[in-house]
Amino acid sequence: MFEEQVQELGRASGAHGEVVLRRRGGVTELIVDGVFAMDDVDTTTERALATETLGRCTGAGLRVLVGGLGLGWTAATVLADPRVAAVEVAELQPALAGWAADGLLPGLPGGLPERLRVRTADVADVLAATPDSWDAVLLDVDNGPAFLVHQANAGLYEPAGLATALTALRPGGMLAVWSSDPTPELADQLTALPGTTDVEHRLLPVEREGRRFDYAIVLARRAGQSPRGGR
Repeated sequence: MFEEQVQELGRASGAHGEVVLRRRGGVTELIVDGVFAMDDVDTTTERALATETLGRCTGAGLRVLVGGLGLGWTAATVLADPRVAAVEVAELQPALAGWAADGLLPGLPGGLPERLRVRTADVADVLAATPDSWDAVLLDVDNGPAFLVHQANAGLYEPAGLATALTALRPGGMLAVWSSDPTPELADQLTALPGTTDVEHRLLPVEREGRRFDYAIVLARRAGQSPRGGR
């Protein structure tokens, strides 16, 4: 029987557990603290997190915060939009930033572009420290509110955490959260928060190995007039 070859690209331990980057056959996988985080069998939803959010942003010179570097696909897709002036990624694992700089992440094979900054930090801390700063905030730090990579991330999806994320946006800015499962309850929480508008729960069906999976993106706009024109 054929045994699929596994090549370890990187392994590091830190304050938030061990992170492993490996290639199984032609697929790159990321394991965080013993939990499967993602692979690149299908990257359409990671890229959709960027395109769906930026498609709802107006103007140019956009500043975007991404929570979670992953395999680099979301950040790379944000950078592909010429209206984006700067992208900052808040990533808990310093090793991932190093692997990105070395070109080991499939989404960023050329290393870190000039407009991209990767900060070793908890995205919740960055959000709390940067009110009224971002045109878009994209959160992909877990497999969704019901499948956490780190239990400490639970607060991100509670009303206080969501309110902090919205406050970090400029008026008219967009918040988006990726989930590996439908999460209408998250959309309901955002709808109930004061200062939100245009809340959407978008299902993204993906076929993997003959099976259908329904991933989701929840989007919400901070109410108010965008300083870049439009809503």
